[in-house]
Amino acid sequence: MDVIKLAKEAGWDDRLGFSGVEMPDFFERFAALVAAHEREACAKVCEKSSYSDEGDYFLESRAAAIRSLK
Repeated sequence: MDVIKLAKEAGWDDRLGFSGVEMPDFFERFAALVAAHEREACAKVCEKSSYSDEGDYFLESRAAAIRSLK
């Protein structure tokens, strides 16, 4: 995970600190971005998994369920 990239996307500026966002807003945005990144990583693990008694559809539906979490 590229934490610096996510922090910049949430409003962090290397030179100025918080750029155009209040600190609480920054942390909420940053936390949401990190959580979304982690959900996507988990969904990709499901999609790449080769073990399922129920077949590929089961793994794809698990990946979709993970992605739908907020």
